[in-house]
Amino acid sequence: MTGTTAQHPAPRRPALLRLSALACAVLPLGAAACAGPASPAGDTAYAAASAPADELPVIPSFWPSAPASPTASAPAPAAGSAPASAPAAGSLTGRTVLLDAGHNPGNSKHTTEINRQVDIGNSRKECDTTGTATNASYSEAEYSLDVSRRARTLLEARGAKVVFTQDGNRPWGPCIDERAGIGNESRVDAAVSVHADGAAASASGFHVIMPAAVKAGKADTAAIVAPSRRLGLLLREQFKAATGEPYADYIGEQGLDTRSDLGGLNLSKVPKVFIECGNMRNSGDAKRMTDPQWRQLAAQGIADALTAYLTTPAN
Repeated sequence: MTGTTAQHPAPRRPALLRLSALACAVLPLGAAACAGPASPAGDTAYAAASAPADELPVIPSFWPSAPASPTASAPAPAAGSAPASAPAAGSLTGRTVLLDAGHNPGNSKHTTEINRQVDIGNSRKECDTTGTATNASYSEAEYSLDVSRRARTLLEARGAKVVFTQDGNRPWGPCIDERAGIGNESRVDAAVSVHADGAAASASGFHVIMPAAVKAGKADTAAIVAPSRRLGLLLREQFKAATGEPYADYIGEQGLDTRSDLGGLNLSKVPKVFIECGNMRNSGDAKRMTDPQWRQLAAQGIADALTAYLTTPAN
């Protein structure tokens, strides 16, 4: 959750069922790319990556009509969907990306620190916030860190160096200006800030936030607006292809939003976007986001977008 967002009612869109997008169950990225570190008991997303086809777990019911078996024939990918073949190992060698896991599970215990105002160029804003959570208390901070770690595993398998703003290794924060500064100082090629939204319970879907043109105080986004938009369009495409999640039905720009009030974007000197992966206050979105296998798909969408951005020439 990145702050108050204007509500733009729009028709709800049905979820797009993509059996072929189930990364670690149906192998669009391949077992080698999906394999990751040992995971907590009950998390079958990692195990599925290396299991034989006849031992793969049943596809969880992310969607009401999910097929009963991962070996069932899948529909042909629609135009613009994620490629069926895995990106080549080493395809991102020499490239550096930033994954900014939104908020911090410890922020709620450090309200004095996170409520401190920081300069974001065109205004002052809280250092950080606690973020949102599902009705069952699964926090945005936990979600964003888990998905970021999964995406890191995929990106590192492709040869990328991955920088984190925080990896559960600090008691709170960092502040939004420091988050931008980490990407700037590391001179990353691209950055994605991972979030989940806390909109009205009736709202659902994901959206991507891109930087507006801001030149005020220490903020100057002139150099990153165009490349960030290209990254944002690729992220919208690849996240939808990987997860089947529809565009947010409360943002009136087909899953895209442009904002000038986010310090993490205003102060960035490198191409950067935010993704609100779903609405944690919506029961359907919350069910998917609390499922570790769906979080693996979310990570795939983010990793595939960064890969496409870094390996495809700009028009």
